[in-house]
Amino acid sequence: MTGRSRPLRADAARNRAKLLDAATAVFGERGLDAPLEQIARHAEVGIATLYAHFPSREALVAAVLPGRLAAVDQLGGVALADPDPWRGFTGFVVGLFALRAQDRGLNDALAEWVAADSEIVREACQRGLDLAEKIIERARLDGRLRSDFTSADLSTIGRAMAHVINESTEATASEWRRCLTFFLDGLRAHPADADSPATTGHPV
Repeated sequence: MTGRSRPLRADAARNRAKLLDAATAVFGERGLDAPLEQIARHAEVGIATLYAHFPSREALVAAVLPGRLAAVDQLGGVALADPDPWRGFTGFVVGLFALRAQDRGLNDALAEWVAADSEIVREACQRGLDLAEKIIERARLDGRLRSDFTSADLSTIGRAMAHVINESTEATASEWRRCLTFFLDGLRAHPADADSPATTGHPV
């Protein structure tokens, strides 16, 4: 029959599952630029088998990342259910960067998602951004988040934090949390919002 993909043989299905598990582990440890040969070795298959299932790096990333991005959706659901909007917002942001610190591949994807080759990845990231906007709006309306803060600002912080996370080692794993604490403290609503030294150019 044409127009339908044939079901995988049992051994091929096992190899695909092993490759997905291996890619999740290796991308998580080394980022999305990790050598595909390392993923094949981790899965205990040849590189030709990898390419038979995933003809490009982008195809493999597109198969792995949506599952990882689902964790962001779960964080968002918890944040929106929190009766305290500020606590929901800060919990979402801290949880988001904790996920990124644990998974370098997810960190890479969220830092550069607009340029992603995969429409599947872009759509999954956009859903996360839309969810973040709802969480941000709740905290703004509650009066404890800066009134001028948007999801675009969260993306900017995300790109900055991506570098902090990528430079962290096991010995300095707390650095990203310290940096994020400073960011969050600066996001609290206060009367001097419009006169911040960062926006006026005044000396600190």
